[in-house]
Amino acid sequence: MDRTLAWLNGERTGDRSESRKRTTAQGILDSCQQVSKATEPSRGGEMEAAAFEYHKKEEDLEVESFQGEKRKLIQPTSLKDPKLENLKQALVDWINKTLKAEHIVIQSLEEDLYDGLVLHHLLARLGNVKLDVEEIALTGSSQLRKLEAVMKELDKMLGVEDSCPIKWDVKLIHNKDLLATIHLLVAMAKAFQPELNLPPNVKIDVVTVEVSKSGIKSEVQTEVLTEDSNAGSGSSSYPGREDPIEQLLKLEATKVNTVKKAILHFVNQNMASLGLQVADMDKQFADGVILLLLIGQLEGFFIPLVDFHLTPANDAEMLHNVTLALDLLDDIGLQLPNIDPQDIVSQDVAATLKVLYALFRKHKRN
Repeated sequence: MDRTLAWLNGERTGDRSESRKRTTAQGILDSCQQVSKATEPSRGGEMEAAAFEYHKKEEDLEVESFQGEKRKLIQPTSLKDPKLENLKQALVDWINKTLKAEHIVIQSLEEDLYDGLVLHHLLARLGNVKLDVEEIALTGSSQLRKLEAVMKELDKMLGVEDSCPIKWDVKLIHNKDLLATIHLLVAMAKAFQPELNLPPNVKIDVVTVEVSKSGIKSEVQTEVLTEDSNAGSGSSSYPGREDPIEQLLKLEATKVNTVKKAILHFVNQNMASLGLQVADMDKQFADGVILLLLIGQLEGFFIPLVDFHLTPANDAEMLHNVTLALDLLDDIGLQLPNIDPQDIVSQDVAATLKVLYALFRKHKRN
């Protein structure tokens, strides 16, 4: 299905009143981009109040409906930053490469993701998740329903919790919020393809806007989109030769847990038919039993029970199971030369993650 067919000449809009409301709200907030520079507070306050009153008079807006709402907008100067442009293009290229087999091609992060179609296909490809939602949502209400289903599953796989600061949500994505869209895609790339070379150390200036009865308050801050690669050589990409799992384990614990949750979801999805579930990735693969069964499930072959120990009683039997598993992976073309079977038996987190990630990468798109 060609993505172009879904655009319907750019008329994929919902209810006109909702669209007008979003447009007028954006008009209020966009005006702040012209007055939210780092000037003295008193002068900035006067200019913001003037802009607020101007829009209120000229467009007869129901400003009360926006009071108390906070929004983040990218400063115009940052929108022209080459680093941001490179990051946007890298994400576009990643999406197009990922969805090439489905003949889906995007050109704009803002215009091509808001209805949920692309995110739905990315979730299916990268997370091996099938959702019962309509393929093409044309009305605003149907787009929101689809986005809610997709975003709910994505947040679960990305380890987003209610207590976490909100960088994206259904409303922001549907309103074509570029900042929220980039944050979401970067998080997806880190979770599903941590080896992906995204431009590092991308930082932008954003203005946080709040509409109140007295006018519009704004504050300019610097926001990080991608972390510093710490390469020390001014390279425009992350170190390419380092093992992605080794690189991942150097990051914050929350990011490591995000990847582990995605892989764990993948494992349990494929083990459900056997009535098995993994709760502790670090420990439950140490005896090799679940690893062997997972390989059999993914590769579609049965491993005779006489070839391994279903209930290993000691380290020697566990080592036999894990060694057999790694031999099978080698036979199917998943070569892991730096993995010692004893590392997995000893519950080495990096070794276990490397094996599971190799399986995840191979089968996540099937």
